[in-house]
Amino acid sequence: MDEKRTQKVFVSLCKKVGYTSKKYTLIEPGDRIMIGVSGGKDSLFLLESLADRIKHLPFKVELIACHVHIKEVGYKIDTGFLTKMCNELGVELHIEELSTDLQANPRKAPCFVCSWHRRKRLFELTKKLNCNKLALGHHIDDAIETLMMNMIYHGTISSLPAKLSMFGGRLKLIRPLIELTNAEMLNVASIREYPQLKSQCPYGDDTNRIKMRRLVEAMGEMNKDARKNIFRSMGRVIPEYLPDISES
Repeated sequence: MDEKRTQKVFVSLCKKVGYTSKKYTLIEPGDRIMIGVSGGKDSLFLLESLADRIKHLPFKVELIACHVHIKEVGYKIDTGFLTKMCNELGVELHIEELSTDLQANPRKAPCFVCSWHRRKRLFELTKKLNCNKLALGHHIDDAIETLMMNMIYHGTISSLPAKLSMFGGRLKLIRPLIELTNAEMLNVASIREYPQLKSQCPYGDDTNRIKMRRLVEAMGEMNKDARKNIFRSMGRVIPEYLPDISES
């Protein structure tokens, strides 16, 4: 792909992020936004796209990037690339390292434990660094998989909202990529030449989310619009056509 075409794709996706941010009022005057950067393609594009978007705003917004690493997990990112990117974007970067026992509760999968501790630390850092918003890189496919997981394993219809108020309103969790697809993320990662992980997570292929991904892929084989329709269905709930089931 030539440079002109590459830039066109990047700008187009950044505009989509801007549209989503405006639609859900994700970015407001005076925001100090922490970006949770896992080091994967989604969070790297989230970092780049938000840095691009705030240049076009008529008000001031501050961005802070934060990567939390769990020592016991084999997952390892290219911190040199992340540091260079943040320097070029003019975004302050914090890298935190934690230690935890992934096997402390055998009923909890290591992925869940790792994610819980990383998220908890991000919440703590938002308070410490005086950030009023935390941006995460979830996209449409993540929302669909979460919906399916919650229905199958928890009996609830819930997923990943674009914006969620937490801790009595102290913090808002925002997802500016929620209307982008994984396919779009794969494309932008390729053209922006994001680095591969230095070490893959040993638990990455043994999670319920992987099972949901395969289930959604199977649905896509039945109907090419399955992903789009499942995502849209979350905004088209018709209560009178659902059974009225009370808790027993």
